[in-house]
Amino acid sequence: MTACIVGWSHLPFGKREGEDAESMIVKVAVDALADAGLEPKDIDAVFLGHFNGGFEKQDFTASLVFQASDDFRFKPATRVENACATGSAAVHQGLTLIEAKKARRVLVVGVEKMTALPGKEIGETLLKASYLKEEAGIDGGFAGVFAQIAQAYFQRHGDQSDALARIAAKNHRNGVANPYAQMRKDLGYEFCRNPSEKNPFVAGPLKRTDCSLVSDGAAAIVLADVDTALGMDKAVAFRAAAHSSDFLPMSKRDILKFEGCTSAWQKAFAQSGLTLDDLSLVETHDCFTIAELIEYEAMGLVPEGQGARAIAEGWTEKDGKLPVNPSGGLKAKGHPIGATGVSMHIMASLQVRGEAGDMQVAGAKLAGIFNMGGAAVANYVSILEPLR
Repeated sequence: MTACIVGWSHLPFGKREGEDAESMIVKVAVDALADAGLEPKDIDAVFLGHFNGGFEKQDFTASLVFQASDDFRFKPATRVENACATGSAAVHQGLTLIEAKKARRVLVVGVEKMTALPGKEIGETLLKASYLKEEAGIDGGFAGVFAQIAQAYFQRHGDQSDALARIAAKNHRNGVANPYAQMRKDLGYEFCRNPSEKNPFVAGPLKRTDCSLVSDGAAAIVLADVDTALGMDKAVAFRAAAHSSDFLPMSKRDILKFEGCTSAWQKAFAQSGLTLDDLSLVETHDCFTIAELIEYEAMGLVPEGQGARAIAEGWTEKDGKLPVNPSGGLKAKGHPIGATGVSMHIMASLQVRGEAGDMQVAGAKLAGIFNMGGAAVANYVSILEPLR
């Protein structure tokens, strides 16, 4: 335990008209510092998680955080990018700097403006997070990538359409209680299970309800070393922070096992001295419902090929043995790429402090987070607990 989250800010995700990355960055930076009771002069370093990849013309965005205050000038600011795990990558960079004793207080911001592009261009931009030499021709962009994963999973383990619909329905039901979620509507299992004009197939066996939402949004946290955090109003400690990366080409690995996810969880449990049974909840990366299903297996909740059991038997429901995505996950909350990992850390912090409102998991004390980039290429796990 080398650092704590001592303040945060989170914009509601969705289509944020009239805003760009800069305006969102400024809002959450100002509010996160205020939440922590700090000023820009108190911050030793800044990390900005921003994928971009063509979503906006403005690139080289790290110093846009300085638009929040002139007092940031000359502080080190670095942009971090690791596909859909960009937000967690920025958080972990902040932790590393504090662990190296090169900073005591770090501001981490995650942001993405996705909705300014037409749908086709959004798909093309996201597909850059795949191995283009082999995967550029996959129809449907990244939905097509995960459709291939779903089809291969169905071939190996049987049709899982019921399980995917249950995951979608669970996350949308949970999202109703999340004030930051893009879609706060309980769609129900039947709507998620059956294709319709409002829920068509998007790619392969994946319907619209199986795919996370295109979003704009930003979130920010303030990190502090433990000694500093002890003197602050609130502090959520990192019991573990682990990162494992895998090969980029899907052809070089068994894509149905998400072995990078397994590795990251194993590292986190080794660091913390905990097991999955110790966790009160998990916020996991449900960019597509098939991803959440496979992640049940990769984290060790169920054996390989038995992910459907976890959702069918209610284990991952809000009142189950291991609630998964009580925030509604990416499926309901939205998935502004650079902001997602930071958002997950805020959702988990609210839970372990008992401040999650209607999202609250009763008695939550230890929260796991899994955020991944690409098809289980960049894999980040954090385990949080309240320090005070």
